[in-house]
Amino acid sequence: MKIVKKFFSQQNCNSKAGFGITEVLIAAAILGFMCVALNKLQSGNHETFLRLRGRDGAVEVAQRVLDSLKSVGHESIPSNSDPAADTTFTLSDVELQWERGLGGTATVKYTPKVTVFASAEYKADNKSSLQTISHTYAKQVEVEVSWSFKGSSQSITISGVVR
Repeated sequence: MKIVKKFFSQQNCNSKAGFGITEVLIAAAILGFMCVALNKLQSGNHETFLRLRGRDGAVEVAQRVLDSLKSVGHESIPSNSDPAADTTFTLSDVELQWERGLGGTATVKYTPKVTVFASAEYKADNKSSLQTISHTYAKQVEVEVSWSFKGSSQSITISGVVR
């Protein structure tokens, strides 16, 4: 208690103690640098969030394509008549939208491309004394989804076996 009384008794209205203009200007400069640094950090976090959101959307589109190929079966997937050659075809573009945190929506356009690999690995030969029958029981497919982010092309690839 004595310390508190002593502190307040030393501070009177006629005292010249306080902050000078130099201290105030230095504090304002430091706060300005901190605001700029926080703004840069926040914009970097926003860029990372948009890049991750775009990648998540691409994974979703690729998984949808792969699931739809698996649902129709390997017989319905077009492939090259030459069993040693790969077949590639591009599907129609897919647009996904997300709500933005500050209002509005973000729209990303994805382009899926499917490659059906040569089916030599997934071929069975049944032999009898009269004939040999070859049967393809599965196809390996690769789905590449590409999209544009800040002027550069991004892409992901997933693959699977369709039976």
